[in-house]
Amino acid sequence: MIRLEKVSKIFNKSHPNPIRALQQVHLEVAPQEFLILVGANGSGKSSLLNAIAGSFRVDEGHIFLDNEEVSHLKDFQRSRWIARIFQNPLSGTAPDLSILDNFRLASLRTRRKGLGIGLKRSFRKEVQDKIALLQMGLENKLEQAMGTLSGGQRQALTLIMAIMDKAQILLLDEPSAALDPKSARNLMQNIDMIAREFKLTTVLVTHDLKDAHTYGNRIIQMREGQVIRDLGREKKRTLKKEVLYEWFA
Repeated sequence: MIRLEKVSKIFNKSHPNPIRALQQVHLEVAPQEFLILVGANGSGKSSLLNAIAGSFRVDEGHIFLDNEEVSHLKDFQRSRWIARIFQNPLSGTAPDLSILDNFRLASLRTRRKGLGIGLKRSFRKEVQDKIALLQMGLENKLEQAMGTLSGGQRQALTLIMAIMDKAQILLLDEPSAALDPKSARNLMQNIDMIAREFKLTTVLVTHDLKDAHTYGNRIIQMREGQVIRDLGREKKRTLKKEVLYEWFA
């Protein structure tokens, strides 16, 4: 589903100390795999996510999504494959619009539609059914302004909006980092449920080693723009917490 071949990216090339964000990264992520990315600050985790999403053009290498090379495509041109959730709960939603209107905007993300999109009763029912998966009672508050919701509620709704247009890949950049512990725990449980329910290929960047140990079926550690550890399904399943913590000792 996702393939990177010898991908490199250097920032601030003209400066005395350029930042080598990615160095000859080769990576393959299989369909429906849930990959966890860990590493210290500046290790290249977010840069790897941004390279996949198309937030910048890589300097070297090739990126493939569903066996189609997308290295030359901008982020909005990759949106037919990719849905993304950021760390800030305020990102990706319009606070002055209702929940339903936010879903109408989300439905326009990947293709053109008529002005009547989202006005039919069937669309409202689809939104309610999807939101009901969260078990937060928000499916009965579709007219409430998005800006009146808590950060955890907004992140959860952003997760549902991400799957409205049948994205195949879900990219998550520390989505629970700005939330209180309870909201963070609920969000991670919903991410795991949605990834399984909709058979998504999921890549999660996190600094929370407890989440890194609990979720996903593969874990990669990065350092200085390179992959230094890559544990597949069986090794990830048997990985002990104390061993994971020792990676950062």
